[in-house]
Amino acid sequence: MTHNNISKERLLYVKKQKTSKVLVALLRFGILILIVGLWEILARLGVIDAFLMSMPSKILITIKDLFLTGDLISHVLTTLYETLLGFLIATVLGTVIALLLWWSEFLRKVLEPYIVVLNSLPKIALGPIIIVWFGAGTKSIIFMAIIITIIVTIITMQNGFLATEKSKILLMKSLGASKMQTLVKLVIPASIPTFVSCLKINVGMAWIGSIMGEYLVSKQGIGYLIVYGGQVFRLDLVMASTVILCALAGIMYALVVMLEKYITKKR
Repeated sequence: MTHNNISKERLLYVKKQKTSKVLVALLRFGILILIVGLWEILARLGVIDAFLMSMPSKILITIKDLFLTGDLISHVLTTLYETLLGFLIATVLGTVIALLLWWSEFLRKVLEPYIVVLNSLPKIALGPIIIVWFGAGTKSIIFMAIIITIIVTIITMQNGFLATEKSKILLMKSLGASKMQTLVKLVIPASIPTFVSCLKINVGMAWIGSIMGEYLVSKQGIGYLIVYGGQVFRLDLVMASTVILCALAGIMYALVVMLEKYITKKR
């Protein structure tokens, strides 16, 4: 009898969770449709300036034209390559540096002020130097994505490693574990949630870095389309490029969320 009651409660809980997920998805979609619909109506009625704000129908036409000419794919692939490479390099390198800072308290004390200063430095100010170093091309854009993402990675992962419970570290030491064993068996597994959160942050940072780099030097990519559209007063192209950018960033973020769910199931 008790088992049946528990089963019913469990089923009811699962049903509520599913209903809640469906409701959230519907509300998200509904809000998007409402915003787009109001935007289109207000632009057609002349309440907002369609030249300055564009309108969804014009944006869709612009995206279709870009696709038909083949420009859309080439621009998307260019920016995607720059962003993904910057994202991967910054995440791996930043995590390794954070591990070294956890390993050596002396090194952490020496480098911490420099990390704080680099984090507060507006990276766009380094643009001219980066162009001189790497030239006006893809390398500069990737480097911009890296320097914007890597400092955040170092700080986030370092805090995650240092947040490992001291009592558990002391227990490992009392059992005779070496520092490497403590790192591999305790610190890294305990920091996996922090790493996933870091990936979510890095998605946005890498896109910011690559687009910022394209603003400065690119002759191809989504950032270039935005700059070009603004220069020739084609604001429909600017808005279309922004929509494409949001869609790509959203897909990349969704992939990280899928990875998070996979890791959660495995743990």
